[in-house]
Amino acid sequence: TNSPHINFFSEMIEQIRNDHNVLLTCRPLANTIDLLKQKEFEYHVIGSHYGANKVKKSLGFLIRVMQLYSFLKSKQIDVAISHSSFYSPVVARLLGIRSIYLNDNEHALGNRISFLCARTIMIPEFLSTDLVRRHWGNPKKVIQYPGVKEAVYLSSLDKCVHKPTSQKQDQKEIFIRPEPWTAQYYRGDRNFIDDLIIKLKNKYKIILMPRGKQQAEHYGQDKFQGVMIPPEPLTLEDMASRCSLFIGAGGTMTREAAVLGIPTISIYQSDLLAVDRYLIDKGYMSHKKDPTAEFVVDFLGRHSRIHPSTELFDKGRTAYKLIMEKLLSKQ
Repeated sequence: TNSPHINFFSEMIEQIRNDHNVLLTCRPLANTIDLLKQKEFEYHVIGSHYGANKVKKSLGFLIRVMQLYSFLKSKQIDVAISHSSFYSPVVARLLGIRSIYLNDNEHALGNRISFLCARTIMIPEFLSTDLVRRHWGNPKKVIQYPGVKEAVYLSSLDKCVHKPTSQKQDQKEIFIRPEPWTAQYYRGDRNFIDDLIIKLKNKYKIILMPRGKQQAEHYGQDKFQGVMIPPEPLTLEDMASRCSLFIGAGGTMTREAAVLGIPTISIYQSDLLAVDRYLIDKGYMSHKKDPTAEFVVDFLGRHSRIHPSTELFDKGRTAYKLIMEKLLSKQ
């Protein structure tokens, strides 16, 4: 249902489709379809995204649930797995099949219906089962996996972990991911980093990765001239090999950079998730809601690329095995 899910499930899809039939459903949000095309996966677009309006979101949820049910009811599905897809556990319950629901965002309202309907709930180790109980879930259904979800798939991407060559100041590439305009959980301002981008673009190469067409059009204005907006979503390997500093106003992509050892500043405006606090407390990334250009220059001068954490990658590999075992089990 969103861009980060493609990277999360890619290796699992590759592994299991040799022995099992795999059916992928998706919705057109952010870079989801583009990334699926990049991976050359066969997929089925079901429904649409209904924007930020809460009434439209609620109505759209019911519509897409019924669309998915209608599409899947004749497909003889045995098990459904999703990350943060509020639709999947509900449709699986309607179909009478086993479902696995993964989530690391304790602020997502959709967790309530998902926790209630899912057969198995998988959350990272630093989220408590009390949280699941408060959100209508049965703690007996919970499996806690070690580490963070980003390490589940990044630990297998060897191409992402090498250090980039040393760069002069005007050659350093800063990657920026703007805020999630349409996300239900996001409570911060829009376009709050515009001035920062304008001040930085004359000092560094700025690569801005928008969340869809509307955001790309905003940053395509004349005042942002010189800022590079890739015509297609960059692969993790491409981003990681070039990035000297990552500035992220969202979640997953910011954490990916931090897990890969890239100097990372989270500028997330809403309440931080537990997963973000976990990475900040361990020193993998920094958090600054309103950084100035001077702060960024100083930060980049004091921080350089480090080798990814062995601890995080080891936990990621263990978590991957745990997820796969549960997916392919009969229970």
